[in-house]
Amino acid sequence: MPADPPHEHLTRAATLLFAVACGAMVANLYYAQTLIDSIGPEIGLSPQIAGTITMLTQFGYGLGLALLVPLGDLFENKRLTLIATAGAVIACLGIGLSRGPITFLAASFLTGVCATGAQVLLPLATHLTPEDQQGRVIGRIMAGLLTGIMLARPAASFVAEAIGWRAIFFASAGLMALLMVALAIVCPHRRPEAKLGYGAILLSTLTQIRDRRALRLRAFYQSMMFAAFNLFWTAAPLVLLHTFDFTQNEVALFALAGAGGAFAAPLAGWLADKGLAWWTSLAALAIIALGFAGAIPAVAATSVIAFAAAAILIDAAVQLSQITGQKIIFALSNEARSRVNSGYMTIMFVIGATGSLLGSATFESGGWTLSAIAGTAIGAVTLIVFLLFDRGASRT
Repeated sequence: MPADPPHEHLTRAATLLFAVACGAMVANLYYAQTLIDSIGPEIGLSPQIAGTITMLTQFGYGLGLALLVPLGDLFENKRLTLIATAGAVIACLGIGLSRGPITFLAASFLTGVCATGAQVLLPLATHLTPEDQQGRVIGRIMAGLLTGIMLARPAASFVAEAIGWRAIFFASAGLMALLMVALAIVCPHRRPEAKLGYGAILLSTLTQIRDRRALRLRAFYQSMMFAAFNLFWTAAPLVLLHTFDFTQNEVALFALAGAGGAFAAPLAGWLADKGLAWWTSLAALAIIALGFAGAIPAVAATSVIAFAAAAILIDAAVQLSQITGQKIIFALSNEARSRVNSGYMTIMFVIGATGSLLGSATFESGGWTLSAIAGTAIGAVTLIVFLLFDRGASRT
Protein backbone atom coordinates (compact mmCIF):
# COMPACT_ATOMS: atom_id res chain seq x y z
CA MET A 1 0.00 0.00 0.00
CA PRO A 2 1.42 3.44 -0.80
CA ALA A 3 2.37 5.75 2.04
CA ASP A 4 -0.32 8.30 1.38
CA PRO A 5 -3.08 6.90 -0.84
CA PRO A 6 -4.41 9.64 -3.07
CA HIS A 7 -8.02 8.60 -2.44
CA GLU A 8 -7.66 8.89 1.34
CA HIS A 9 -8.42 12.42 2.50
CA LEU A 10 -9.46 13.90 5.82
CA THR A 11 -13.06 15.00 5.56
CA ARG A 12 -14.62 17.64 7.79
CA ALA A 13 -16.40 14.89 9.71
CA ALA A 14 -13.12 13.04 10.23
CA THR A 15 -11.40 16.25 11.35
CA LEU A 16 -14.13 16.81 13.94
CA LEU A 17 -13.83 13.20 15.08
CA PHE A 18 -10.03 13.54 15.39
CA ALA A 19 -10.51 16.71 17.48
CA VAL A 20 -12.99 15.02 19.85
CA ALA A 21 -10.85 11.88 20.09
CA CYS A 22 -7.68 13.84 20.89
CA GLY A 23 -9.49 15.88 23.53
CA ALA A 24 -11.02 12.78 25.14
CA MET A 25 -7.72 10.86 25.15
CA VAL A 26 -5.72 13.65 26.75
CA ALA A 27 -8.50 14.48 29.24
CA ASN A 28 -7.79 11.09 30.82
CA LEU A 29 -4.49 12.53 32.08
CA TYR A 30 -6.24 15.15 34.19
CA TYR A 31 -9.39 13.65 35.75
CA ALA A 32 -7.61 12.36 38.85
CA GLN A 33 -5.72 15.57 39.58
CA THR A 34 -8.62 17.25 41.36
CA LEU A 35 -9.82 14.02 43.03
CA ILE A 36 -6.71 12.88 44.92
CA ASP A 37 -8.23 13.68 48.34
CA SER A 38 -11.22 11.46 47.54
CA ILE A 39 -9.37 8.65 45.76
CA GLY A 40 -6.45 8.18 48.17
CA PRO A 41 -8.34 7.09 51.31
CA GLU A 42 -10.71 4.82 49.38
CA ILE A 43 -8.02 2.76 47.66
CA GLY A 44 -5.57 2.76 50.58
CA LEU A 45 -3.05 5.37 49.47
CA SER A 46 -1.57 7.45 52.27
CA PRO A 47 -1.54 11.24 51.81
CA GLN A 48 2.26 11.12 51.56
CA ILE A 49 2.20 9.01 48.37
CA ALA A 50 -1.16 10.04 46.91
CA GLY A 51 0.74 12.32 44.55
CA THR A 52 1.94 9.23 42.70
CA ILE A 53 -1.53 9.11 41.11
CA THR A 54 -0.72 12.11 38.97
CA MET A 55 2.97 11.29 38.64
CA LEU A 56 2.45 7.80 37.18
CA THR A 57 -0.14 9.02 34.68
CA GLN A 58 2.19 11.75 33.48
CA PHE A 59 5.16 9.35 33.43
CA GLY A 60 3.17 6.94 31.27
CA TYR A 61 2.35 9.76 28.86
CA GLY A 62 5.99 10.83 28.64
CA LEU A 63 7.09 7.24 28.00
CA GLY A 64 4.45 6.84 25.31
CA LEU A 65 5.59 10.05 23.60
CA ALA A 66 9.16 8.80 23.43
CA LEU A 67 8.59 5.10 22.66
CA LEU A 68 5.18 4.71 20.98
CA VAL A 69 4.52 7.85 18.93
CA PRO A 70 7.49 7.19 16.59
CA LEU A 71 5.75 3.95 15.58
CA GLY A 72 3.49 6.13 13.43
CA ASP A 73 6.37 6.13 10.91
CA LEU A 74 6.60 2.33 11.02
CA PHE A 75 3.13 0.79 11.37
CA GLU A 76 -0.32 1.40 9.94
CA ASN A 77 -1.59 4.53 11.70
CA LYS A 78 -5.25 3.63 12.03
CA ARG A 79 -4.40 0.35 13.72
CA LEU A 80 -2.07 2.11 16.18
CA THR A 81 -4.80 4.59 17.05
CA LEU A 82 -7.38 1.86 17.62
CA ILE A 83 -4.98 -0.08 19.86
CA ALA A 84 -4.32 3.05 21.93
CA THR A 85 -8.05 3.77 22.19
CA ALA A 86 -8.81 0.20 23.25
CA GLY A 87 -6.07 0.45 25.85
CA ALA A 88 -7.64 3.64 27.18
CA VAL A 89 -10.99 1.85 27.59
CA ILE A 90 -9.32 -0.93 29.60
CA ALA A 91 -7.32 1.56 31.67
CA CYS A 92 -10.33 3.71 32.59
CA LEU A 93 -12.34 0.61 33.54
CA GLY A 94 -9.36 -0.56 35.62
CA ILE A 95 -9.30 2.73 37.51
CA GLY A 96 -13.04 2.73 38.07
CA LEU A 97 -13.07 -0.89 39.32
CA SER A 98 -9.89 -0.75 41.40
CA ARG A 99 -10.10 -1.59 45.08
CA GLY A 100 -6.43 -1.22 45.96
CA PRO A 101 -3.45 0.99 45.14
CA ILE A 102 -1.58 -1.46 42.87
CA THR A 103 -4.46 -1.92 40.44
CA PHE A 104 -5.27 1.77 40.47
CA LEU A 105 -1.69 2.93 39.85
CA ALA A 106 -1.08 0.35 37.11
CA ALA A 107 -4.27 1.45 35.34
CA SER A 108 -3.26 5.10 35.77
CA PHE A 109 0.09 4.39 34.13
CA LEU A 110 -1.64 2.62 31.22
CA THR A 111 -4.00 5.60 30.86
CA GLY A 112 -1.02 7.89 30.36
CA VAL A 113 0.60 5.60 27.79
CA CYS A 114 -2.62 5.25 25.78
CA ALA A 115 -3.31 9.00 25.81
CA THR A 116 -0.45 9.34 23.32
CA GLY A 117 -2.83 8.01 20.68
CA ALA A 118 -3.69 11.69 20.22
CA GLN A 119 -0.13 12.28 19.02
CA VAL A 120 -0.51 9.51 16.44
CA LEU A 121 -3.70 11.08 15.08
CA LEU A 122 -2.18 14.53 14.63
CA PRO A 123 0.63 13.61 12.20
CA LEU A 124 -1.82 11.30 10.42
CA ALA A 125 -4.11 14.28 9.87
CA THR A 126 -1.31 16.24 8.21
CA HIS A 127 -0.51 13.34 5.87
CA LEU A 128 -4.13 13.35 4.72
CA THR A 129 -4.35 17.14 4.22
CA PRO A 130 -2.97 19.38 1.44
CA GLU A 131 -0.02 21.45 2.64
CA ASP A 132 -1.79 24.78 2.26
CA GLN A 133 -4.56 23.61 4.63
CA GLN A 134 -2.51 21.79 7.24
CA GLY A 135 -2.33 24.69 9.67
CA ARG A 136 -6.11 25.01 9.83
CA VAL A 137 -6.56 21.26 10.34
CA ILE A 138 -3.91 21.19 13.07
CA GLY A 139 -5.65 24.17 14.67
CA ARG A 140 -9.06 22.49 14.69
CA ILE A 141 -7.71 19.26 16.15
CA MET A 142 -5.61 21.05 18.76
CA ALA A 143 -8.64 23.13 19.73
CA GLY A 144 -10.34 19.84 20.59
CA LEU A 145 -7.29 18.66 22.51
CA LEU A 146 -7.05 21.86 24.57
CA THR A 147 -10.77 21.80 25.27
CA GLY A 148 -10.38 18.27 26.62
CA ILE A 149 -7.57 19.40 28.92
CA MET A 150 -9.45 22.41 30.24
CA LEU A 151 -12.78 20.61 30.72
CA ALA A 152 -11.30 17.51 32.37
CA ARG A 153 -10.71 18.97 35.83
CA PRO A 154 -14.06 20.75 36.26
CA ALA A 155 -15.94 17.78 34.79
CA ALA A 156 -14.22 15.43 37.25
CA SER A 157 -15.03 17.72 40.16
CA PHE A 158 -18.71 18.09 39.27
CA VAL A 159 -19.26 14.39 38.54
CA ALA A 160 -17.39 13.26 41.67
CA GLU A 161 -19.44 15.56 43.88
CA ALA A 162 -22.70 14.35 42.32
CA ILE A 163 -22.20 10.58 42.04
CA GLY A 164 -18.67 9.69 43.18
CA TRP A 165 -15.18 9.78 41.71
CA ARG A 166 -15.39 6.40 39.95
CA ALA A 167 -18.21 7.62 37.70
CA ILE A 168 -15.98 9.95 35.65
CA PHE A 169 -13.71 7.04 34.70
CA PHE A 170 -16.62 4.77 33.76
CA ALA A 171 -18.03 7.62 31.66
CA SER A 172 -14.65 8.11 30.00
CA ALA A 173 -14.40 4.37 29.27
CA GLY A 174 -17.78 4.53 27.56
CA LEU A 175 -16.79 7.60 25.56
CA MET A 176 -13.51 6.01 24.47
CA ALA A 177 -15.38 2.87 23.37
CA LEU A 178 -17.74 4.96 21.23
CA LEU A 179 -14.80 6.85 19.74
CA MET A 180 -13.03 3.57 18.96
CA VAL A 181 -16.04 2.43 16.94
CA ALA A 182 -16.28 5.80 15.18
CA LEU A 183 -12.54 5.81 14.36
CA ALA A 184 -12.78 2.26 13.02
CA ILE A 185 -15.48 3.44 10.60
CA VAL A 186 -14.25 6.93 9.67
CA CYS A 187 -10.47 7.07 10.14
CA PRO A 188 -8.56 6.69 6.85
CA HIS A 189 -5.74 4.17 6.48
CA ARG A 190 -2.11 5.13 6.14
CA ARG A 191 0.72 2.62 5.98
CA PRO A 192 4.20 4.20 6.05
CA GLU A 193 6.92 2.98 3.72
CA ALA A 194 9.70 3.16 6.34
CA LYS A 195 12.12 0.25 6.10
CA LEU A 196 13.74 0.90 9.50
CA GLY A 197 13.36 -1.38 12.51
CA TYR A 198 12.02 -0.20 15.85
CA GLY A 199 15.45 0.52 17.35
CA ALA A 200 16.50 2.47 14.28
CA ILE A 201 13.24 4.44 14.38
CA LEU A 202 13.92 5.48 17.99
CA LEU A 203 17.51 6.42 17.16
CA SER A 204 16.26 8.36 14.17
CA THR A 205 14.06 10.44 16.49
CA LEU A 206 17.20 11.64 18.27
CA THR A 207 18.83 12.26 14.89
CA GLN A 208 15.89 14.45 13.85
CA ILE A 209 16.40 16.59 16.95
CA ARG A 210 20.15 16.81 16.37
CA ASP A 211 19.96 17.71 12.71
CA ARG A 212 16.96 20.04 12.54
CA ARG A 213 17.53 23.47 14.03
CA ALA A 214 13.92 24.53 13.52
CA LEU A 215 12.76 21.49 15.52
CA ARG A 216 15.08 22.33 18.42
CA LEU A 217 13.98 25.96 18.48
CA ARG A 218 10.27 25.20 18.27
CA ALA A 219 10.63 22.56 20.99
CA PHE A 220 12.34 25.15 23.20
CA TYR A 221 9.69 27.81 22.59
CA GLN A 222 6.84 25.44 23.33
CA SER A 223 8.57 23.93 26.36
CA MET A 224 8.72 27.39 27.88
CA MET A 225 5.12 28.13 26.93
CA PHE A 226 3.94 24.83 28.40
CA ALA A 227 5.92 25.50 31.59
CA ALA A 228 4.17 28.88 31.88
CA PHE A 229 0.81 27.23 31.23
CA ASN A 230 1.42 24.65 33.99
CA LEU A 231 2.70 27.34 36.33
CA PHE A 232 -0.48 29.36 35.86
CA TRP A 233 -2.90 26.47 36.34
CA THR A 234 -1.01 25.26 39.41
CA ALA A 235 -0.96 28.65 41.14
CA ALA A 236 -4.30 30.06 39.90
CA PRO A 237 -6.52 27.65 41.88
CA LEU A 238 -4.56 28.53 45.03
CA VAL A 239 -5.14 32.22 44.33
CA LEU A 240 -8.84 31.64 43.83
CA LEU A 241 -9.13 29.63 47.06
CA HIS A 242 -7.04 31.90 49.29
CA THR A 243 -7.50 35.38 47.82
CA PHE A 244 -10.92 35.22 46.17
CA ASP A 245 -12.40 32.80 48.76
CA PHE A 246 -13.71 30.50 46.03
CA THR A 247 -15.14 27.07 46.74
CA GLN A 248 -13.79 24.07 44.85
CA ASN A 249 -16.82 24.15 42.54
CA GLU A 250 -16.23 27.83 41.82
CA VAL A 251 -12.60 27.05 41.01
CA ALA A 252 -13.85 24.39 38.60
CA LEU A 253 -16.13 26.93 36.93
CA PHE A 254 -13.24 29.39 36.61
CA ALA A 255 -11.22 26.70 34.85
CA LEU A 256 -13.84 26.72 32.13
CA ALA A 257 -12.68 30.24 31.28
CA GLY A 258 -9.36 28.79 30.18
CA ALA A 259 -11.15 26.72 27.56
CA GLY A 260 -11.78 30.01 25.77
CA GLY A 261 -8.16 29.87 24.69
CA ALA A 262 -9.08 26.97 22.43
CA PHE A 263 -10.71 29.42 20.04
CA ALA A 264 -7.23 30.75 19.20
CA ALA A 265 -6.18 27.41 17.73
CA PRO A 266 -8.07 27.63 14.40
CA LEU A 267 -6.90 31.25 14.05
CA ALA A 268 -3.29 30.16 14.58
CA GLY A 269 -3.68 27.48 11.91
CA TRP A 270 -5.15 29.96 9.45
CA LEU A 271 -2.31 32.44 10.09
CA ALA A 272 0.32 29.71 9.64
CA ASP A 273 -1.25 28.67 6.32
CA LYS A 274 -1.02 32.31 5.21
CA GLY A 275 2.75 32.37 5.81
CA LEU A 276 2.52 34.42 9.02
CA ALA A 277 4.13 31.90 11.36
CA TRP A 278 6.91 34.26 12.46
CA TRP A 279 4.53 37.06 13.37
CA THR A 280 2.15 34.66 15.09
CA SER A 281 5.03 33.30 17.18
CA LEU A 282 6.11 36.82 18.09
CA ALA A 283 2.58 37.73 19.15
CA ALA A 284 2.19 34.55 21.22
CA LEU A 285 5.36 35.15 23.21
CA ALA A 286 4.45 38.78 23.82
CA ILE A 287 0.89 37.91 24.85
CA ILE A 288 1.91 35.32 27.44
CA ALA A 289 4.30 37.75 29.11
CA LEU A 290 1.65 40.50 29.11
CA GLY A 291 -0.99 38.07 30.38
CA PHE A 292 1.05 37.21 33.46
CA ALA A 293 2.02 40.82 34.04
CA GLY A 294 -1.60 41.92 33.77
CA ALA A 295 -2.70 39.24 36.22
CA ILE A 296 -0.76 40.91 39.05
CA PRO A 297 -3.02 44.01 39.30
CA ALA A 298 -6.04 41.81 38.53
CA VAL A 299 -5.43 39.75 41.68
CA ALA A 300 -4.48 42.81 43.71
CA ALA A 301 -7.85 44.34 42.81
CA THR A 302 -9.60 40.96 43.38
CA SER A 303 -11.16 41.28 39.93
CA VAL A 304 -12.39 37.87 38.79
CA ILE A 305 -13.18 39.18 35.31
CA ALA A 306 -9.67 40.59 34.82
CA PHE A 307 -8.09 37.42 36.17
CA ALA A 308 -10.24 35.28 33.84
CA ALA A 309 -9.19 37.51 30.93
CA ALA A 310 -5.55 36.87 31.84
CA ALA A 311 -6.25 33.13 31.88
CA ILE A 312 -7.79 33.28 28.41
CA LEU A 313 -4.86 35.32 27.06
CA ILE A 314 -2.29 32.91 28.49
CA ASP A 315 -4.07 29.84 27.12
CA ALA A 316 -4.59 31.50 23.74
CA ALA A 317 -0.88 32.38 23.54
CA VAL A 318 0.09 28.77 24.24
CA GLN A 319 -2.20 27.62 21.45
CA LEU A 320 -0.91 30.21 18.97
CA SER A 321 2.63 28.99 19.58
CA GLN A 322 1.72 25.28 19.58
CA ILE A 323 -0.21 25.22 16.32
CA THR A 324 2.37 27.42 14.58
CA GLY A 325 5.19 25.21 15.82
CA GLN A 326 3.53 22.00 14.68
CA LYS A 327 2.78 23.46 11.26
CA ILE A 328 6.50 24.22 10.95
CA ILE A 329 7.87 20.91 12.24
CA PHE A 330 5.48 18.76 10.18
CA ALA A 331 6.82 20.50 7.07
CA LEU A 332 10.38 19.39 7.89
CA SER A 333 9.93 15.78 6.74
CA ASN A 334 7.09 13.88 5.10
CA GLU A 335 8.42 10.43 5.96
CA ALA A 336 9.46 11.20 9.56
CA ARG A 337 6.53 13.26 10.87
CA SER A 338 5.77 10.92 13.76
CA ARG A 339 9.42 10.92 14.84
CA VAL A 340 9.62 14.70 14.55
CA ASN A 341 6.42 15.02 16.57
CA SER A 342 7.72 12.56 19.15
CA GLY A 343 10.91 14.56 19.68
CA TYR A 344 9.03 17.84 19.82
CA MET A 345 6.34 16.64 22.22
CA THR A 346 8.72 14.72 24.49
CA ILE A 347 10.97 17.76 24.97
CA MET A 348 7.94 19.98 25.49
CA PHE A 349 6.37 17.63 28.01
CA VAL A 350 9.50 16.89 30.07
CA ILE A 351 10.65 20.50 30.36
CA GLY A 352 7.16 21.99 30.48
CA ALA A 353 6.14 19.74 33.37
CA THR A 354 8.56 21.64 35.61
CA GLY A 355 6.13 24.56 35.46
CA SER A 356 3.89 22.79 37.97
CA LEU A 357 6.75 22.57 40.47
CA LEU A 358 7.64 26.20 39.79
CA GLY A 359 4.04 27.25 40.34
CA SER A 360 3.85 25.53 43.73
CA ALA A 361 7.27 26.77 44.86
CA THR A 362 6.77 30.40 43.84
CA PHE A 363 3.28 30.61 45.35
CA GLU A 364 4.52 29.11 48.61
CA SER A 365 7.46 31.53 48.73
CA GLY A 366 5.92 34.78 47.52
CA GLY A 367 2.25 34.29 46.73
CA TRP A 368 0.67 35.06 43.38
CA THR A 369 2.93 38.05 42.73
CA LEU A 370 6.05 35.87 42.65
CA SER A 371 4.28 33.24 40.51
CA ALA A 372 3.19 35.91 38.03
CA ILE A 373 6.67 37.43 37.93
CA ALA A 374 8.08 33.96 37.15
CA GLY A 375 5.52 33.52 34.36
CA THR A 376 6.31 36.95 32.94
CA ALA A 377 10.03 36.14 33.03
CA ILE A 378 9.50 32.85 31.17
CA GLY A 379 7.63 34.67 28.42
CA ALA A 380 10.15 37.52 28.25
CA VAL A 381 13.23 35.26 28.13
CA THR A 382 11.66 33.10 25.43
CA LEU A 383 10.76 36.21 23.43
CA ILE A 384 14.37 37.43 23.64
CA VAL A 385 15.69 34.04 22.48
CA PHE A 386 13.19 34.10 19.61
CA LEU A 387 14.25 37.57 18.47
CA LEU A 388 17.96 36.83 18.76
CA PHE A 389 18.25 33.29 17.42
CA ASP A 390 15.23 32.34 15.32
CA ARG A 391 16.77 33.75 12.11
CA GLY A 392 14.04 32.52 9.79
CA ALA A 393 13.39 29.14 11.45
CA SER A 394 9.78 30.18 12.08
CA ARG A 395 9.07 31.53 8.61
CA THR A 396 6.79 29.38 6.44
